[in-house]
Amino acid sequence: MIWPVLLGTLGAVFGSFIATVAIRWPQGRSALHGRSACDGCGKPLRVIELVPILSFAVQRGRCRACGTRIAIGHPVTEVAGLVIGVSAGLVAPGIEGAVGALFGWLLLALAAIDLAAFWLPNPLVLALAIGGLAGGAARLPPPLFDRAIGGMAGFGVLWLVAFVYRRARGRMGLGGGDPKLFGAIGLWLGWQALPQILLAACILGILAALLLRRTRASDRLPLGTLLAIAAYGWWLVAVGGSLTLV
Repeated sequence: MIWPVLLGTLGAVFGSFIATVAIRWPQGRSALHGRSACDGCGKPLRVIELVPILSFAVQRGRCRACGTRIAIGHPVTEVAGLVIGVSAGLVAPGIEGAVGALFGWLLLALAAIDLAAFWLPNPLVLALAIGGLAGGAARLPPPLFDRAIGGMAGFGVLWLVAFVYRRARGRMGLGGGDPKLFGAIGLWLGWQALPQILLAACILGILAALLLRRTRASDRLPLGTLLAIAAYGWWLVAVGGSLTLV
């Protein structure tokens, strides 16, 4: 149980940082400079107020100084980071699980920012792509060739969809970051995984649209968030299934 506990703890810490990034980066603020502070009164937070998940629970979701509600995105992202770490450690104890957790945390950061601002920052997508290539170079499955084909196919398919939609409808249907993200996912999981991931993302989108009652053509859903959820879910199922077969 060492790996799930270790990766889960790291995941909660990373989730706290990711939540801050998702709030600050779209506003043009750096998450690396300045102390963490209350979004309401600006009071700097003490170390005891920065413990992932527990601080939110103890403070009952409010700032101790002014009583302002803490954005629900903070504990949700922290829990998501913890779940990613624990699940990766359970299905693949060891280096492969740590690499899978890193994949999940990068996807979580992109999903959180896309959900908050419909934006997929190029530096984060590039980091995800480089991580995929590095995994292939280190001879982690899938093979580097399959990853390279996946990167090109993932980007090309969504770029073509966006191009055809823009020509046919005269407006943007996909953000410019979505093809890049899908290509980066292909560099991690290989071309064989892309059809299932895209199908799962579409199903998740339909369910979200029904639940949120977003059924008009002008309504928007963050495709990057849906792709990120589907991609990590696919990795869990694929790795867990391969270990079961072994």
